[in-house]
Amino acid sequence: MKKTDLAIGLYILAAIIFLIVPLPSVILDVLLALNLAISMVILFNALFSREVLNMSTFPTILLFTTVFRISLNVSATRLILKNGNPGNVVKTFGEFVGGGDAVLGIIVFIILLLVQFLVINKGSERVAEVTARFTLDAMPGKQMAIDADLNTGAINDAQARERREKIQEESNFFGSMDGATKYVKGDAIAGLIITIINLAGGMIMEMMRNGTSAGEAFSMYSVLTIGNGLVNQIPSLMISLATGILVTKVSKEADIGDLLVKQLFSIPKVLYVVGGSLIFLGIATPLSTIVFTTYGVIFIVTGRVIMEVHSIEEQVALEEGSTDEIRKPENVNTLLQVDPIELEFGYGIIPLADVNQGGDLLDRVVLIRRQIALELGCVVPIIRLRDNIQLNPNQYVIKIKGIEVSEGEILFDHYMAMNPGYVEEEISGIPTFEPSFHLPALWITEGQRERAESLGYTVVDPPSIIATHLTEVIRSHISELLTRQDVQNLIDNVQEANSTLISELVPKLLGVGEIQKVLQNLLKEGISIRDLITIFETLADYAPTTRDTDVLTEYVRQSLKRAISNKYFPPKETTSVVTLDPKIEQEIMGSIKQTEQGAYITLDPEKTQNIIHSVEEEVEKLENLGKNPIIITSPIVRMYFKKLTQDYFKDLIVISYNEIESNVELQSVGMVTA
Repeated sequence: MKKTDLAIGLYILAAIIFLIVPLPSVILDVLLALNLAISMVILFNALFSREVLNMSTFPTILLFTTVFRISLNVSATRLILKNGNPGNVVKTFGEFVGGGDAVLGIIVFIILLLVQFLVINKGSERVAEVTARFTLDAMPGKQMAIDADLNTGAINDAQARERREKIQEESNFFGSMDGATKYVKGDAIAGLIITIINLAGGMIMEMMRNGTSAGEAFSMYSVLTIGNGLVNQIPSLMISLATGILVTKVSKEADIGDLLVKQLFSIPKVLYVVGGSLIFLGIATPLSTIVFTTYGVIFIVTGRVIMEVHSIEEQVALEEGSTDEIRKPENVNTLLQVDPIELEFGYGIIPLADVNQGGDLLDRVVLIRRQIALELGCVVPIIRLRDNIQLNPNQYVIKIKGIEVSEGEILFDHYMAMNPGYVEEEISGIPTFEPSFHLPALWITEGQRERAESLGYTVVDPPSIIATHLTEVIRSHISELLTRQDVQNLIDNVQEANSTLISELVPKLLGVGEIQKVLQNLLKEGISIRDLITIFETLADYAPTTRDTDVLTEYVRQSLKRAISNKYFPPKETTSVVTLDPKIEQEIMGSIKQTEQGAYITLDPEKTQNIIHSVEEEVEKLENLGKNPIIITSPIVRMYFKKLTQDYFKDLIVISYNEIESNVELQSVGMVTA
């Protein structure tokens, strides 16, 4: 057992024993002194702690000290009623406070009790109750603020977790304090009852046992009663005061002493007014001239000193700031960090990102991360939003790993109207292009919006334009944003419920880097990796025969054929596609060269250009029909044909026969030939 556990256990056990076993007066003196010292420690810890959570165990401390103090009160009562000798501490407190006058001592004790019960205890109880209620009500807002900071990159995951835990601890603390203050209130009531019992019971027993007169018995037992009450109520008063200090503490940045002095004596004009008022009262009224004018002069002098100190501090701070700015070596470490995704915008777009001005761009960024996670099964890195005065007011730029990949421009307080293709009536507006897909569009005003929608135009507001553009950029670059650490996190999530699968696959068959390449290959072609169990099981099946990540990707795609078919081939519909000439497939397979780093195609450049030209013609046919550009190939050729065409056709979909469900209906509208 640890020493601290032993000490706490003995402290509580002693409190229980003292309620049963009579204590000698000498030991009682030692314990009363200990109780007084502990209460001082608690009071000054509460006073100088920077925040309430530094005393997070205070409700438990309050319970322990209350029980210990009541046990000492009972022990002292036993000695008072038994032989009238509760020890030196109790007698000294009673004689010193009362000054030999029993009535005066009783009055002082009653005043002390009333102050504790009606002022400190009552106030602390009310403040604790209100603070607990407001803390609980504020929790959702604080959680949303943390999520917003996390999504904008102001804090990382560890800091967000720490802040959430702190909010939970504060809620638990103030909830506990709301109940713990009842201990203090009950302790004060118990102290009053014990005092009455001591005085009345002691007088009765003294008169009955020794035949002492009522006056002598009152004089004797009033001193002991007052002493016992004071020696227990003063520690109780200090702990009650500590309770009030904790529940009213609002600052987390400085000591209470610094704050009090700074807030009370930091404005010279206030001290001048107070000093002048005191001097006026001392001279113009019958009040003591010496006392009031002395205080007035002190306040005025203090205000003058503070003004000079402020002036010197401002001058020194200005000089030091300019010197430090010149001499301070530039911290280049922060310049080395590259944000995965950045959205920079001109000052004209700031209102869209400012919550105080009604902007909801931050909320849309949160939805983008959620949408990508549901759609592709990949966690999007933190998207950092920042303004850039070097951009045009209405311009925004999207960067991936610090490099600009796309940009756009919007008109604030305007809407973008796009003709879906079947609207014949035109509306007036400013011609532009939709930034995500580069489609022709018009900027229209708020007044034209309703008419444009009634005519069939697709009308989009500026935040939606930016959010859609950002989403498409992330989709097209999500494969390169997937890091090894992200893959390890995905593996850890699967391992919780599928430990056998992961222990077989990693690292025995494949490393994290190889799994990363397979997942990147899938994401590069828009295939969701949410079904990680199927992906990992397929890798575990085929990794013993090959570690070529491109070949493994093809096996995984075939295992995901239900998802692929559902994505590209609507059920109960015939999908128009283009096939690949078998002769071209044979030529491609004959030009493949295998190396340790993987396979590559050595096709004749002229042949390659002919294939690309044919693909262009067939894709144009599909686009004219309003269909997705889909080319169907044999399984063994698919990945090589995709590599051959990916630099020429960004949105071309290449699918093998093994990736299509048997119930899918296809219609070939062309063939790629050379």
